[in-house]
Amino acid sequence: MRKYMKTMIGTAAVAALAVVAMTATANLASAQAAAAAQPAAGKKAKAVKDTGEYDIYNEVIKDASPQGNAKKFLTDLDTWAQKYPATDFKDIRAMYYVQAYAANNDASKSLDAAKALIDEGIDGLKDGLDNPGFVLQLLYLASRDAAALAVGGTATPDELSTGGKAAQLLADFAKTYFAPENKPAKTTADEWAQGLKQVEDQAQGTQFQIALFPGASVLKKNPKDPDTCAAAEAGFEKALPQFPESGLLAVQRAQVSLCQQSKKPEKAQQALYLYARAVSLPVGVVGGLDAAGQKTYDDYLKRIYTTFHGNDDGLADLKAMAAKSPMPPADFHIKTAREVATAKEEEFKTKNPQLAMWMSIKGNLADTNGQAYFDDSLKEHDMSGENGAKLLKGTLMSANPACRAKELLVAIPLPDQQGTPVAEITLRLMTEDGKPAPLTGKVDTGGEIQFNGVPAAFTKEPFMLTMDTDKSKIDGLNITPCAPPAPAKKSAPAAKKKAGE
Repeated sequence: MRKYMKTMIGTAAVAALAVVAMTATANLASAQAAAAAQPAAGKKAKAVKDTGEYDIYNEVIKDASPQGNAKKFLTDLDTWAQKYPATDFKDIRAMYYVQAYAANNDASKSLDAAKALIDEGIDGLKDGLDNPGFVLQLLYLASRDAAALAVGGTATPDELSTGGKAAQLLADFAKTYFAPENKPAKTTADEWAQGLKQVEDQAQGTQFQIALFPGASVLKKNPKDPDTCAAAEAGFEKALPQFPESGLLAVQRAQVSLCQQSKKPEKAQQALYLYARAVSLPVGVVGGLDAAGQKTYDDYLKRIYTTFHGNDDGLADLKAMAAKSPMPPADFHIKTAREVATAKEEEFKTKNPQLAMWMSIKGNLADTNGQAYFDDSLKEHDMSGENGAKLLKGTLMSANPACRAKELLVAIPLPDQQGTPVAEITLRLMTEDGKPAPLTGKVDTGGEIQFNGVPAAFTKEPFMLTMDTDKSKIDGLNITPCAPPAPAKKSAPAAKKKAGE
């Protein structure tokens, strides 16, 4: 998550500002050092005290250039402050301190140096810095430093407050600074527009990081602990009204929700919703995922959704729903894989009650404790359907013997089963008092029959359940008279012997 946050800080050199503000103000700074700047009406012109201050000031200007030395920059500023603690250029020197600390990657000191200036508000900044470019630069760097400290988790309340003020002032001032009529002649319209976008993105990015800081700072203590995640969640929720369309915020909320599922299983549902929202929001905006990040989380969402639900049915609908609101509806629920399987099982039982009954019986018999199940739950128990219905249904495979059968072999094929079904039930035709009761004719095989019976025997290898029943407990038998036996052939009479033989 943090790598996506860092892209919003703007840690690289200020490219657009280098064109628009920094280099554009160097000449003016030099002129100020020479005390040549023309003051506004009624305002005393700033002036160096002597040539010593003039020389130091010009060294600072050189240090502030892209080719300057960051360490020398601070040294020259300290020299200036020690030798000339009181100066007409106090605010400008403070602005340069902000720039120097930023160049030395000391965001905390940079922000501290900016605090007094920012507290003066936009009018005070304009008055103290004289140059709109300096104002823009100061606010940009302070905003960037605050974002860096927030992401790093080290920001103090004062630093966050200063950074928040700087970001708001920057957002407001940029609209005036980058007005079309202020565009320098050597700057193209595209460059001017790019500068405005960079500044506005930084202002919004800083505000976003500050909004996330309460939750992120809590989470940093123990990001895998459910109680810590619950506390962090409350912090992230406070940022939601300000950034409801943020994909990054949705991801952060999803992660702390998922972290809590061991104590609150319902949080897994919320996490799925929030990941779906994160991957359904626009990319490339402040607070949004980039395209690569969105794909990463989209793949992750599909994986955990499929694990949770059993398949990806409904995932597209979830994304469409999540895109419309940062919070799931009150009755939001995604069926677990077990719930899906149970629902399918109940539907199967409703549509195929006899087959479902047999599958349950066979499953128990085929289990390692199958023989015990048979002895305890099936043997000599009358197995009949409810309300006059027959308990089981199958295909009559063969009769033994073919005429006046004493046994019927029955298969119960599964839906869409391929090949010839294998008989798994033997129906022994018996009277209620246990005497054989063979059929009175020949039964047609290959058709469907329904039956009740009393289990009498069971073998696992080969699998066979033997049940005692009689004709009255079987529906679907088609019996025809047995063919009469062929008449026995008479032997030819013996030839009479002739006399004398």
